[in-house]
Amino acid sequence: MECVFGMVGNGFALVVADSSAVHSILVHKSNEDKIMILDSHKLMGASGEAGDRAQFTEYVQKNVALYQFRNGIPLTTAATANFTRGELATALRKNPYMVNIILAGYEKETGPSLYYIDYIATLHKVDKAAFGYGSYFSLAMMDRHYRKDMSVEEAIDLADKCIMEIRSRLVVAPPNFVIKIVDKDGAREYAWRESVKDALFPTPEALHLRFMFTL
Repeated sequence: MECVFGMVGNGFALVVADSSAVHSILVHKSNEDKIMILDSHKLMGASGEAGDRAQFTEYVQKNVALYQFRNGIPLTTAATANFTRGELATALRKNPYMVNIILAGYEKETGPSLYYIDYIATLHKVDKAAFGYGSYFSLAMMDRHYRKDMSVEEAIDLADKCIMEIRSRLVVAPPNFVIKIVDKDGAREYAWRESVKDALFPTPEALHLRFMFTL
């Protein structure tokens, strides 16, 4: 039951993703970061098959870094979106990546931008976007409350409303979410919204001491 959504505000773009790593009926962990920082001013939120998501987002990140290393200038957000779309389109004819992407970035000349890229290589520049089962509720909330001139605080409040709606309405809702933001100061982690924390398993040393004290 994955969920990734994002929006553009006044001078920034924001991406939110659940942090559950699941397979079938099992939850393996609840602190998986699904939003990759591509470079100093770009974020890539992804949902889909765990292997495809991890492999493809890292592949894009390394190619963005390689382009900057070779040419001395970074790719723009639009160029990164088109590169990503091209790689998905190429893979679609061979071995498709089952991954959906929300790409956010910031440039001094054009400001913040947000791109919707799905697994069949559809690309759109948008003001707000969402993927996953949670998109039914987050898109509805954003349709009702979103404005293009929102401040960071207003956007975070709207993101919290989306998270609460997902948690209360989705039958198997992810408990934890990570929020990241990109603006003139760069791409960075903003906050976590956690209702469940991963259990800390005791170390072998702790188990040994516990066994010794029980003797």
